[in-house]
Amino acid sequence: MILASYQQDYSPVADSLGLSSAVAILPLLTLFVLLGVVRMKAWLASLIAFAVAVVVAVAAYGMPVGDALDSGLLGAAFGFFPIMWIVINAIWVYNLTVATGHFDVLRRSFASISDDQRVQAIIIAFCFGALMEALAGFGTPVAMSSVMLIALGFRPLKAAAVALVANTAPVAFGAIAVPITTLAGVTGLSVEDLGAMVGRQTPVLALFVPLALVFIVDGRRGLRQTWPPALVCGVSFAVFQYLSSNFWSVPLADIVAALASALAVLAFTRVWHAAEPYQEDDADDARPGGAGAARRPGASGRTGSADAEEPAPAHAVAARTARDTPLDVFRAYAPYLAIIVVFVLATRVPAITGKAPAEPGESGTGLEAVTQIVTWPGLHISAADGDPVATTFKLNYLSAAGTLLLVAGVISTVLLGIGPRRALRAYGHTLNQLKFTVLTVMLVLGLGYLMNESGQTTTLGLWVAGAGGAFAFLSPILGWLGVAVTGSDTSSNSLFGALQITAAHQAGLSPTLMAAANSSGGVLGKMISPQNLAIAAAAVGYEGREGFLFRRVIVWSVVFMLFMCALVYLQSTPVLDWMVVDTPAGTR
Repeated sequence: MILASYQQDYSPVADSLGLSSAVAILPLLTLFVLLGVVRMKAWLASLIAFAVAVVVAVAAYGMPVGDALDSGLLGAAFGFFPIMWIVINAIWVYNLTVATGHFDVLRRSFASISDDQRVQAIIIAFCFGALMEALAGFGTPVAMSSVMLIALGFRPLKAAAVALVANTAPVAFGAIAVPITTLAGVTGLSVEDLGAMVGRQTPVLALFVPLALVFIVDGRRGLRQTWPPALVCGVSFAVFQYLSSNFWSVPLADIVAALASALAVLAFTRVWHAAEPYQEDDADDARPGGAGAARRPGASGRTGSADAEEPAPAHAVAARTARDTPLDVFRAYAPYLAIIVVFVLATRVPAITGKAPAEPGESGTGLEAVTQIVTWPGLHISAADGDPVATTFKLNYLSAAGTLLLVAGVISTVLLGIGPRRALRAYGHTLNQLKFTVLTVMLVLGLGYLMNESGQTTTLGLWVAGAGGAFAFLSPILGWLGVAVTGSDTSSNSLFGALQITAAHQAGLSPTLMAAANSSGGVLGKMISPQNLAIAAAAVGYEGREGFLFRRVIVWSVVFMLFMCALVYLQSTPVLDWMVVDTPAGTR
């Protein structure tokens, strides 16, 4: 039954786009203030912001209450499936490796590549962090990388800073490309086109991040002595992230790039060694972004400051001397190999992949044989020009990335020797662990969909488009601000994705480029988001010192963000427009 027939109006307040924008932005301001200033729990802040969006939609835009709530319900459903369905199963796979001790084996495997902490920062924070981002995201890479670095002798706050800065280039393809999937859902653009476009932006960033990590660990000396492996890492990651996102598989982009860069550094360090291997001693690490004292041939010393840290943990030596059997190492890598195999078979073998239905009532083939596209019940909305706004929901039970991860997880239980009962306990633990994350993501997606369906997002997009061609430079800043406040590239894409393409249409820019810029700019806000800072501080045992961490990473965040702004702007001009994915601009 249709609850109401609603036609969008983009200037409902006094027929003024400016005044309407001032009202339309209230839900976002509410969310940002509650998260960034009041520091309210994310799920509660999202719920309040959603309530504000309902009031704005009904009171200012004249949207029927039934349609407003139903639009939010459609977004919440999308937040659970396929978004959180991916995250739940990805973190379950990770939890299986922790439960069996194979996560520690994996850590030792990475640490054995080099005893130089500058190289270890590249391997663990960037390569392994990217792998964790690919599978889980949502703060997992920062927490895990920080703990691993401390186990290898890093100062706690330096370990946290390195992990935060490293968690940038892989974020847009994190959790099996959930941010890209979300962006496609709210913009109507294809996952493949958006993934390809982001894959022509973040790989450029990846060239420089490993160099930044080396500088954070050991300052200018570290950059001078250790730039070769950092460059090898950045180039190999960039090349394979580009190739996978553009030609192979968008969901597997980070997994492929992370493993390729780790193998490249491993091979390179077999023939290259730093003139002065770097290891910190018991001195205090005082300088933000600096080196602190270190153990190297013919050198020793101490430094200190008011922000001095505690010595590195004593178990760091044990972490570097432990030995694992080849079988243990294989099992540690087995879950990730299983994921790659399952995704390659399911997405690249036509007989298995099949063809998905395009409209409600159509049938698919292969894994898409049971896929259903349904018209969301009780929702009938048209744009201002009278064209219907799509309100369909795709239930691809077998081909969904979360289902493929579930299959890979079941295979992993066999490879790791885990019985069904233990695997189910781990799954229950994962569900309990993620209960508030699931609620938050569903609420944020509900907020994003409500703003889109009511016309609030289009109002803001039309207003921002007044910047004209300069919007191409400003576009990544929107994503950066969104992630800085929400802590999630997925949430930022949900909030601003439709706004980006609306502004792109009005400014005569590529919608695919602008939508991708939201995600690519967003990845640089993650290191300064309150949630990620809190995760990093808690992981290294420094709760309450988030402000010190913020001061260590804010410059990197701003510099990289401005770099992305310049890149996107040049891609919007004849200088680099050959990099832009040229696709028709569709919207939901």
